Amino acid sequence: MTVRDIDVVCLGEPLYEFSQIPQTPGKYLQGFGGDTMNCAIAAARQGARVAYVTRLGDDEFGRQFLRLWRDEGLDTSGVAIDPQAHTAVYFITHGATGHVFSYLRRGSAASRMQAADLPLDLIRRARYFHTSGISQAISASACEAVGAAIAAAKQAGARFVYDANMRLRLWPLARAREVITATLAQADYFLLSMEDAEALCGLQDADAILDWCHRAGAKVIALKLGAEGVIGSDATGR
Repeated sequence: MTVRDIDVVCLGEPLYEFSQIPQTPGKYLQGFGGDTMNCAIAAARQGARVAYVTRLGDDEFGRQFLRLWRDEGLDTSGVAIDPQAHTAVYFITHGATGHVFSYLRRGSAASRMQAADLPLDLIRRARYFHTSGISQAISASACEAVGAAIAAAKQAGARFVYDANMRLRLWPLARAREVITATLAQADYFLLSMEDAEALCGLQDADAILDWCHRAGAKVIALKLGAEGVIGSDATGR
């Protein structure tokens, strides 16, 4: 019998951040990004026992991520170092309409995740397993790895928390819809934004979106409304 002694295992893609200092072209503040990584750190700061699963390049950016995660109390035993790939990087600059994002993630270490390389014993120890659509979109092999991780976590009795994070710069709409719809059917908790929902199911009314998600198989839904907060639904009530 597997002992579930880790509260949360998150799997995904970290990105090293360079954010342009306003009115100072060419000067950047350094930071750390990544949707599932942010979740992992937030949970650890609330007192949860958290492990993170990913791949990093054997580079300075990767080493900084490892120091950050250890300082935040994350279990990094599921982090692999890839000597043949780089840690993903992105830049934030300021354009006429606001922030502009540029990514150097193609061929990154995280995009080279493989189902065969997953730390399944670690994943099976989780009470909750969390990942996102971004983790699936970065490559075909990463998408397969996410599927294998979900299966292992659920077979061991974990609850699956899935954030759509539907980034259409990463994959075609039809593929994104196919994968996300199939994955949310396995989710105990499904998170999505109004923008995600419109792309995923073509709906704009909150109640209609929640009903669609439940019909697709999601058990508990958190529909994110930006500054207006969140609507939650467990199919028996809002």
